[in-house]
Amino acid sequence: MKKLILFLLVAASAVATTWAVTDGVNYEPVNGINIVNLWIQDRVHTPSEWSNQPYCNTNARTSVMHDGFIYIARSQANTVILGTDTLTQSVVYKLNAANGEFVKELPLTLNGEIYGNSQLSANTVGVDNFGHLYIAPFTTEAASAVPVYILDGETGELTLVATLDKDLDSAPARCDYIDVMGDLTREKAECNIMSVGANSMFVYRWHADKDGDFEPGFDGVDTYLPITEYYPPEVASWGYAPVVKMVLGEDEETRYSGEVFYVDGFYSSPILYTVEGTMLETFENVDPAFWPMDVGANGVCEFTLEGRNFLVFVAAQYTGGEEGIPKACQVYICELGEGMSLNGLQRYWMVPDALGTISDGGTRVQSMNVEYGTDSEGNEEVTLYIFKCYNGMAVYKIGTNVGGGEHPVVPGDVNGDGEVTIADANAVINIILTGSQNPSGDVNGDGEITIADANAVIGIILQ
Repeated sequence: MKKLILFLLVAASAVATTWAVTDGVNYEPVNGINIVNLWIQDRVHTPSEWSNQPYCNTNARTSVMHDGFIYIARSQANTVILGTDTLTQSVVYKLNAANGEFVKELPLTLNGEIYGNSQLSANTVGVDNFGHLYIAPFTTEAASAVPVYILDGETGELTLVATLDKDLDSAPARCDYIDVMGDLTREKAECNIMSVGANSMFVYRWHADKDGDFEPGFDGVDTYLPITEYYPPEVASWGYAPVVKMVLGEDEETRYSGEVFYVDGFYSSPILYTVEGTMLETFENVDPAFWPMDVGANGVCEFTLEGRNFLVFVAAQYTGGEEGIPKACQVYICELGEGMSLNGLQRYWMVPDALGTISDGGTRVQSMNVEYGTDSEGNEEVTLYIFKCYNGMAVYKIGTNVGGGEHPVVPGDVNGDGEVTIADANAVINIILTGSQNPSGDVNGDGEITIADANAVIGIILQ
């Protein structure tokens, strides 16, 4: 009877936490640092469930993790009839970052009116350095400005922060995505916003001092900068849907200045620039084994852990790949060389084993960001979130005391996050259903992985 109750409990929790599925990979520790997948939902590991979600849509292009939640922006998601008018409304889907569970849909409004009746009106969703979520639309090369909105993560209400002039006469270019550094409200710090012109060699930048208004970001005069240095040298334009990512400054004075930034374009790997347009770092002197496996997908972020500096960038999109490893919307996690240099880059992992191989219709960007924390013993941890439109998303935990063979394993900690929760019981169920036979699923040590192991996890939780 007790086993039956436990089985029912596991079954019920598996329904409630549908997304508590892992990629099933045991990643080897590197330089004393470990990584584990907390959960994944995608075309490879949860294909039927993923394809039935409203955010599995080519208009759900970007996503961000913030303060324990995930926000996925989908342009023109809902049809709304007002009198004789038929309007489309963009939405943001809010999920629990701990397990991927759906929390709620946030229909976007602006000044009390429906927002989203224009092409890709919620193309960028992100968060600034002070916890303000933001939304920005795609703008065509005929659009004179980029509007930026702060998003209320509970209601979906938007507040216009700025309308940023693109200097259309001098630098007409399409802007797909933006990056924000500092404080959008300018109450606590300066703010810098950047974008990259598609099929051009322009970068756009707008700056606001603390308590100030936005102005042209290049010497307070120009909103754009023509880039004349690039790699590979034959690159004539960034191509489609390029992205920019500003790098935090090394001291308090320059923390949010955004004076150094990466550009990742369709035809190039990430390139590091200064606001003067000087090319600081490229992949020219990087071991080719660490290069992106192809061009065509754009995305990059940095993080620090245990005094080390890391770069995360897109490995590949859909086809081909390393021997025995398909390209399937993965990212590389690498430690930067001395002085935060790309030269001396050391590759740690490529994650996940796969997300999917279905074209997203040309979105090209792969969203990724991190949040910092500590475990119960005070060890630093980083939580990494990755999202690829139309293919899937995953959350990883990285740290010296996270799972891995170099550290004591907590009995029942199947997903290796250092805790025993219902997610571990669901991880066992996933191992059973996928037939992966990941040895971590053998909780009771009888040499096989069955529902008895899931019940063993429940028993540990109930102790």
